[in-house]
Amino acid sequence: MKSPAPTTETRREPTHDSGYKLLYAHATMVRDLLTGFVPGDWVHSLDLSTLERCSGSYVTEDLRDRADDLIWRLRWGEDWLYVYLLLEFQSTIDAWMAVRIQTYIGLLYQDLIRAEQLSAHGRLPPVLPIVLYNGAQVWNAAETLEPLIEPAPPVLADYRPQQAYLLLDEQRLAKAEQGPTRNLSAALFRLEASRSAEDALAIVRALVEWLNEPEQSSLRRAFAVWFGRVFLPKRLPGVSVTPMSDLSEVYHMLADNVETWTEQWKQQGLEQGLEQGLEQGLERGLEEGRQTTRHILSRLARRRFGPEVAEQSQPLLARISDPEQLEELADQLLLSPDGDVWLTQLKRAS
Repeated sequence: MKSPAPTTETRREPTHDSGYKLLYAHATMVRDLLTGFVPGDWVHSLDLSTLERCSGSYVTEDLRDRADDLIWRLRWGEDWLYVYLLLEFQSTIDAWMAVRIQTYIGLLYQDLIRAEQLSAHGRLPPVLPIVLYNGAQVWNAAETLEPLIEPAPPVLADYRPQQAYLLLDEQRLAKAEQGPTRNLSAALFRLEASRSAEDALAIVRALVEWLNEPEQSSLRRAFAVWFGRVFLPKRLPGVSVTPMSDLSEVYHMLADNVETWTEQWKQQGLEQGLEQGLEQGLERGLEEGRQTTRHILSRLARRRFGPEVAEQSQPLLARISDPEQLEELADQLLLSPDGDVWLTQLKRAS
């Protein structure tokens, strides 16, 4: 069995992690994540009104010191079900994610035992582990432990550990044709995947309409903080953004600047060039379309990351013939934070 390549810890963007933690500190966001993206009818048997975030008394120091996870619990019948939410914002994919999840859940169980937080029958509660991933590259790590362990004699089958996790890949979910409607988590994913100021404005308008009750002021502020400190600096580097404390401020600020910012996006070639290039590729035939798309990607790589990265991109792009893969690379080019990440993804794709 080929072992997963060792992963190098990439410095995370603390603003992005902390922004998501601020959003998912609200039960409404977790509720919509569960109802909109966890498969199976069993979710309807959960008592969503009992959602509560676990305090330090339920979480070990090992987990509490982590900057990228949240733990919630809610009633499932007479007992509790725990939701372990891991926020994965690294530019590289952790091939050993299933091992990490098993470790974290083991730590949580140890703490629950010490705190005597057991079921009515004296057993440990079930845990739903969710990995929320918003990277540009398609997730390719094993989602269970089984593929990560070498085969063994049948007599050892009963001793092999088992662990799985539910992967929620934001970029792919945002593109799904039949996503959940009037869902806060889905709106967040669509914002992350939006390519224009007009798209973002439409989503923010919907959020303002949905979150119009006084008791939702905290979540409106959380969205405003995330938008001003994470979303806009990522999309429009160098643009000065006035701090905002409510979604209505975000909406009016977007509405006032939508034409200017849309033009900036177009000047960078991150919206107009990709969309037009891919459309031209479809119109001119398959092979000529591939060449057009490769040319567009190379040109935009030059604009984003400089001539050296563009030159290294060309032979890698030439190896890729699948139109869908080239289209996926267009999204990855938009989302890659730097040229090294972009070239790494190109090498994997080719």
